[in-house]
Amino acid sequence: MLPPLIVVEGPTASGKSALGIALAQHFQGEIVSADSRQVYRGLDIGSAKVTREEQALVPHHLLDVADPQELYTASQFQTEAIAAIHAILARHHQPFLVGGSPHYIQTVVDHFDMPHIPPQPELRARLESQPLSSLVEQLERLDPQSAATIDRKNPRRVIRALEVCLLSGRPFSQQRRVASPLYRSLLLGIHWPREVLYQRIDSRVDERMGQGMVQEVERLLQLGVTYERLEAFGLEYRFIGRLLKGEISSEAEMVQKLKYAIHDFTRRQLTWLRRDSRIIWLEGGTLAQLQAAALPIIEAFLEAV
Repeated sequence: MLPPLIVVEGPTASGKSALGIALAQHFQGEIVSADSRQVYRGLDIGSAKVTREEQALVPHHLLDVADPQELYTASQFQTEAIAAIHAILARHHQPFLVGGSPHYIQTVVDHFDMPHIPPQPELRARLESQPLSSLVEQLERLDPQSAATIDRKNPRRVIRALEVCLLSGRPFSQQRRVASPLYRSLLLGIHWPREVLYQRIDSRVDERMGQGMVQEVERLLQLGVTYERLEAFGLEYRFIGRLLKGEISSEAEMVQKLKYAIHDFTRRQLTWLRRDSRIIWLEGGTLAQLQAAALPIIEAFLEAV
């Protein structure tokens, strides 16, 4: 019997982090964060990273493990996440994999044979000098599947996929799946009606702005993070960077554009998630309602032989 791994995933602003903490507390668990931005130090408000107070409730792993000026790859995440899960199991605790980066989750759950190809500075510099539209066209030729699912407006993601294609000689999307998984995985997702989810997204954007999300981006710039790097960190950092560069005329305009962009991203995120028939969807509600729905599912999963 493989060791059990419990995954909590779902779209942006669905309540994954809070549910993961509550479940980990109940089942004497520890959380491995599966978020491609929360691995970076200093990306706190914009990435919705759990607070220090929340981290104190349950041990968290793979938060703040990378410098924002460096590239942290999916293969690095896979290696470090598996090591963290094995350490949790050795302590006889229950590992929870919680986050909103489906590709990161898949590298662990499906134990992909990841191309361990470190970034190549010369190739990367050549790719970075090209327009994003040209890079997307190249990826469409080399790896149509990745081109259809990747964040095509994120230069970092597109360049990394191209880098792996060019250096490995095989499409990024055709990573061979290892025959034997490492874990027996239970995948839980949180579902909200589309309009309710959009309202949650908009409320969270407003809340983050009040928490100082613009000031967080200004601090990153002061630390030497470039505007180009901000573009690669996702929508919040991308749009605030454009505001600070003067490409967007006002904070109010930026917030509205950001909300619409997150809505669009969430639609694509849901399309990706819906492809995985293994996910058991919990209907959105209060934390207590979500926990009540999840508990019997997890208990049955853990008792199964």
